[in-house]
Amino acid sequence: MSTLSQKTSAQVSWGFSAGTGLAILAFINLFNYLDRYLVPALYQSLKSSPLALSDAELGSLMSAFLIVYTVAAPVFGALGDSRARPRLIAFGVFFWSLATAVSGFAGTFLALLGARALVGIGEAAYGTIAPSLLADYFPAQRRSFIMAIFFCAIPVGSALGYVVGGLIDVHYGWRAAFFLAGGPGLALAVLCLFLKDPPRGIQDGAGVAAAEGAMQSRRARTPLRLQTLATYRRLIANLPYRLTILGYAAYTFAIGGLAAWMPAFLERVRGIPHGEASIGFGKIVVVTGLVGTFVGGWLGDFCLRYSRQSFLWLCAIATLLAAPFVYGALTATSNTQYLVFMVIGQLLMFLSTGPVNAAIVNLVSPLERASAVALGVFTIHILGDVFSPFLIGAISDATSLGQALQIVPIAVVVSGLIWALAARAQAREQRSEGAQVPAASA
Repeated sequence: MSTLSQKTSAQVSWGFSAGTGLAILAFINLFNYLDRYLVPALYQSLKSSPLALSDAELGSLMSAFLIVYTVAAPVFGALGDSRARPRLIAFGVFFWSLATAVSGFAGTFLALLGARALVGIGEAAYGTIAPSLLADYFPAQRRSFIMAIFFCAIPVGSALGYVVGGLIDVHYGWRAAFFLAGGPGLALAVLCLFLKDPPRGIQDGAGVAAAEGAMQSRRARTPLRLQTLATYRRLIANLPYRLTILGYAAYTFAIGGLAAWMPAFLERVRGIPHGEASIGFGKIVVVTGLVGTFVGGWLGDFCLRYSRQSFLWLCAIATLLAAPFVYGALTATSNTQYLVFMVIGQLLMFLSTGPVNAAIVNLVSPLERASAVALGVFTIHILGDVFSPFLIGAISDATSLGQALQIVPIAVVVSGLIWALAARAQAREQRSEGAQVPAASA
């Protein structure tokens, strides 16, 4: 059979499983973010419950999750590049769902803190490996839109976490919210065992798949610890990938800062009532997140016909255009101006969601994609939303919240500039290699 026939046969044979796999993984990702943002909806009930948690203890519940999630990500990234991915994903979904359900039994702050920290282990297993599997389900020219579908769970799942958590809490209590949020994941974990695990690189062309197969044979003779160290060294030395992740960290710094402080900003600076501020900003995030993410995914794939660096150029241009609108929203003199500027700014920001994640998996070897995602998760959180809420709060204490938030558009500009450098670095690398690969495979 010819190379072309083999490739076509592979694509056809994986067609139905690819669509089913995307549906399953995207649906699970929805619960991933629902579970993650369930806790803030329960803050007041946890505070007034017999646990009597302080604000610092409430805040530490998210911090504990995020720290464990960030630290565990590189471990599961290495496993995802060398072990059966559906089993690891099933483990992750089952583990985080069980930890969520167990949270409902917590009788002390430390028990609840431990349960929420364990959620980070399960979500690290799922979040690092699922994008790698999707990259082997679909060809490069469709990956931007596929990643957009997968990551649209961020705005939708986050909003559902607030809504579902709040509703269940009001009618049945905070313990029931944890029980009901964890239950579906236990069933979905079983479904993950039926996902297909195609050969790594099968959608990147026969030549790439053969090269990766030879590399995999060499790696099979190397201890996992040495494989992992070598993989992360190669990723750090990969300039386009490194710049892409650093740009993503600046982007996450901005998004995380806005998510943490905009409701308070709307109350303190714009004088909007508490409930209206939170719900209003949540609506903006859901609508702009869905529209921006899907449009960005489609645009990334469309522009790939004309430039092999289209994913990164789209991220760079969109974020640079977003910066003045974000600044305008933070300095607007009327609520109408704020609304217009914030909607446009958020739409432009969310355009990058699909393309940047597609760029990450395309810039590295198919055998190292889970590790690449894991290293990205570690970096963007450590340099991004772990740091930005605290920094904005500290600046606010010294000046005002309105002034403190003005570092956000600066981070947006930095993100766009770094992504532009990443696109140029990718172009230079492709020219230096004298690559003859078609654009769709880049």
